[in-house]
Amino acid sequence: MNAATANVPPLVLASASPRRRELLARIGIIPDAVAPADIDETPRKAEQPRPHAVRLAAEKARAAAALRPDALILAGDTVVGLGARILPKAEDEATAHRCLTLLSGRRHRVFSAIAVITPDGTLREGLSETIVRFKRLTHQEIDAYIAGGEWHGKAGGYAIQGSAEGFCAWIAGSHSGVVGLPLYETRRLLLAAGMRLA
Repeated sequence: MNAATANVPPLVLASASPRRRELLARIGIIPDAVAPADIDETPRKAEQPRPHAVRLAAEKARAAAALRPDALILAGDTVVGLGARILPKAEDEATAHRCLTLLSGRRHRVFSAIAVITPDGTLREGLSETIVRFKRLTHQEIDAYIAGGEWHGKAGGYAIQGSAEGFCAWIAGSHSGVVGLPLYETRRLLLAAGMRLA
């Protein structure tokens, strides 16, 4: 369903991620507009993965709300944490290789934060925390995954919705959150913000 109906503000997704649009479509939501938020995503000194994800989602939502004060804004951010370490979004093969080597045979946590801002300025926030354990990866598996290119731009250097799902020995939490948008929390916040959903 489209968000813009009588007395309901248009829904603006503050993300250029096609994965987030695909996830929203799974629960029948089509944003009225997409307005990616351009913010500095550099972690602050000693910032932990969980508060980093929450902060970035809220900052993205506020940036989009400044441009579309008439709209219902939905923003999200996904962070892969290994202990207190925030793993980067892999933009090159060396970073992806480093991330996968660190994750090999270990548990990590994926924090997927969302923020919703209504036209009256009310901010609502949600967070899913998912534990993922990778099998021990061989050098050949890492090299083959990197050659496939699915890692590009992905937090922690992998996309669970692709072939990296075959690396996951187990997962506890939100699969959609690891992909990039936790659907349970998203639906709950949009309903609380007054959006009409099926």
